[in-house]
Amino acid sequence: MKNCVIQSIEDLDFSGTEALNSICTNLSFVGRDMKKFAITSCTENEGKSSMTMQIMMNLARRGKSVVLVDCDLRKSVMMRHFSITMDTPDVLGLAHYLAGYNSLDDIIYQTDVPGAYYIPTGRDVMNPLPLLDSTYFSEMLDELSRRFDMVLVDTPPIGMVIDSAVVAKSCDGTVLVIQYANRRKGEVVDAVRKVEQSGTPVIGCIINRVTVRTFSERNYYKNHYYSYSHYGKSGYGYGYGNSPDKDKD
Repeated sequence: MKNCVIQSIEDLDFSGTEALNSICTNLSFVGRDMKKFAITSCTENEGKSSMTMQIMMNLARRGKSVVLVDCDLRKSVMMRHFSITMDTPDVLGLAHYLAGYNSLDDIIYQTDVPGAYYIPTGRDVMNPLPLLDSTYFSEMLDELSRRFDMVLVDTPPIGMVIDSAVVAKSCDGTVLVIQYANRRKGEVVDAVRKVEQSGTPVIGCIINRVTVRTFSERNYYKNHYYSYSHYGKSGYGYGYGNSPDKDKD
């Protein structure tokens, strides 16, 4: 199997680690038949991809085998965002497999964390919907669910392109990442509606970048669960009508 190294992933503080532990525990207990999870957000810059990567790492360190599938075939920057380096000069990925050029084994990379595996996009595709809506994609996720304990599918923001809803219908459930105090209720309701129209349930929401507060009279944290304020703004929208100098969230 090919190998890769994830060189840039942020260390969490105590509050972030506790929040992540809670999230991963909840995912582990949603049901034995639920193994394929789409992870999306309403729009860009909500920390979705960073959250997906942290979840994969946490679950792998607990002894589970987890594969992260990058499904942003339009404009993925995950490899650059996390400084992922491969042990081969030619990076094969999801696009190559769905187009019929390579086998599933050709596109799975073992990361430097035991139990954590990664499938890159391979290349950008101008119109990925025929590939993502094919039986090959759903059959691939089924095969991955037989090989691994959990399959995490990182998708584009569902409020920006329809790809996420197409991906979600091949998954067992969807997790919605929402940036705290930065979303209108209508946007969240619309995102949930789009997911549910795919026939896939929203199994939960992760409230991201919550400000950690402290009491001056007592030296302890309040609201430390769901605090991920460390994740910096990294953008997403290039290719979807926004500034080209931003990276994926």
